[in-house]
Amino acid sequence: MPPLCKRWCRRKEARPQEILEAALALFVEKGFAATKMADIAKAAGVTNGTPYIYFASKEEIFKTVVRELLIPQLARGQDLLTTFQGSSADLLRAMLSTWWQTMGESQLSAMPKLMIAEGKNFPEVAKIYQEEFVDPGNTMLRHILQRGIASGEFRIHDIDYAIEVICAPIIVAMLMRHSLINCLPDVIDPERFLHTTLDLLLNGLMASPKDH
Repeated sequence: MPPLCKRWCRRKEARPQEILEAALALFVEKGFAATKMADIAKAAGVTNGTPYIYFASKEEIFKTVVRELLIPQLARGQDLLTTFQGSSADLLRAMLSTWWQTMGESQLSAMPKLMIAEGKNFPEVAKIYQEEFVDPGNTMLRHILQRGIASGEFRIHDIDYAIEVICAPIIVAMLMRHSLINCLPDVIDPERFLHTTLDLLLNGLMASPKDH
């Protein structure tokens, strides 16, 4: 097979996904406004006109990135809630680990930075991101916390802000992966990071009498 065909002759059904993934990378690297459709086509390895076969505009690509790359990841969390049989503390550990595996260790880790940078300019996309991804994700965390309160495992005074506090460290870690100024180690050890986050969340800083 000639080299040119290796680049261009791929299954047509794979191309929209490749275009979306290329667009996400470029939106984060260059910014939405500076990214041209031709840039997306080149990064996806398709001809300049190919993105227009699947998407009417760059704005539609942005919206589809959220709906088709990001939102389906919620299904893994929902499956976990439905099938998990252990303690609420272990469920929280499993949920945060799943969150990091699906987003933190993938190209989707760029989404928080992209939404912070571009959400104000694209309120419709920001609304989709909030209502179809953030809110359902927070609902899952609320379920875990309420489950722990009901079982006597958790003591939470303000569940609304507890959700925000639990999310914040992982969001910051994802932001730092795509930032020039990094306040975290150059290479994050996901296991150590999640273990420390969960240890502080579940056990706090104060030593118990048995630790003395």
